[in-house]
Amino acid sequence: MPEQFKVTPWDVEGIVDYNKLIEQFGTSPLTDDLLERTARLTRSDLPIFFRRRFFFSHRDYDKVLDDYESGKGFFLYTGRGPSGPMHIGHIIPFFATKWLQEKFGVNLYIQITDDEKFLFKEKLTFEDTKRWAYENILDIIAVGFDPDKTFIFQNSEFTKIYEMAIPIAKKINFSMARAVFGFTEQSKIGMIFFPAIQAAPTFFEKRRCLIPAAIDQDPYWRLQRDFAESLGYYKTAAIHSKFFPPLTGLEGKMSASKPETAIYLTDDPEEAGKKIWKFALTGGQPTLKEQREKGGNPEKCVVFKWLEIFFEEDDEKLMERYHACKNGELTCGECKRYLIQKVQEFLKEHQKKRKKAEKLVEKFKYTGKLAQEQWNKAIPEPLRK
Repeated sequence: MPEQFKVTPWDVEGIVDYNKLIEQFGTSPLTDDLLERTARLTRSDLPIFFRRRFFFSHRDYDKVLDDYESGKGFFLYTGRGPSGPMHIGHIIPFFATKWLQEKFGVNLYIQITDDEKFLFKEKLTFEDTKRWAYENILDIIAVGFDPDKTFIFQNSEFTKIYEMAIPIAKKINFSMARAVFGFTEQSKIGMIFFPAIQAAPTFFEKRRCLIPAAIDQDPYWRLQRDFAESLGYYKTAAIHSKFFPPLTGLEGKMSASKPETAIYLTDDPEEAGKKIWKFALTGGQPTLKEQREKGGNPEKCVVFKWLEIFFEEDDEKLMERYHACKNGELTCGECKRYLIQKVQEFLKEHQKKRKKAEKLVEKFKYTGKLAQEQWNKAIPEPLRK
């Protein structure tokens, strides 16, 4: 009997069967044809997130490419719920989003849902989520987005989002929301209203929206697609990523609430290395002798999976490492040391960029070209300066 797994916007459990998840969610596989078309239209080599199928599923991505090819264009939207420090698993979809923005030359809207995390997390105060919003924004800016084509906004500040959510909320009845999100009579009314807030940025432009995000967030966009055309807009498109595995195994996803599973973007590089050495599950044999004789199992190895998803750019080197593991030529200690070096290099570089991001927050949120356009729409004419 196949292992059971669970995927919701709030929980991921078990070893996820991504082919089965495509069937359950009613999405489409991200095919070779679509990826080859992406490479052709952008005149670029695909990043590892696409060519190694970390992004594996989509809704209407083919129509996004049609719109781009015809000159209609499209825009990007993604977001972050600020409930704590960001870890490596959180940041990978942002790197994929940056590639899409850069290669297609499109606008990007990043929603920081400090309201949602206050509503959904019992132990967090609103001040907590606002504080984490600032910290998370630094990590996001450090990825390297175009400040004039990117608008980062907090829901608690950009209250225009509420005005945009009203016509959306009128389209969603409780039975629809309950069917998609599992709400009960005990659910807070703010939680029930929130899907309208999260759908609102898909209506920022009269063009098709493309959302790069982990597939557990898909239910929000599924609802949007039910009513978007009745409001005179496009159904949103999406490309879905898999989950970045925790250090401790391939089940579920990396969790910020479980420090032993995660490498945070603000971790001291030396401490991060110690954490990987102590907690990272490998696919090796119990003894060195057995490892040499039988070889390891990279399919069950978190270390190899991290290299495959993000930390080994070179395809040839990755395959050499795969076969060396299978043949018993590599030990788990050697692989861990290699990953530690890669992770430490990434953290040092990211943290330098994060420090520089402190001077860019105002531009991304208020004074950049796209930010100004959105604030000007939000503020009544007499109040504009």
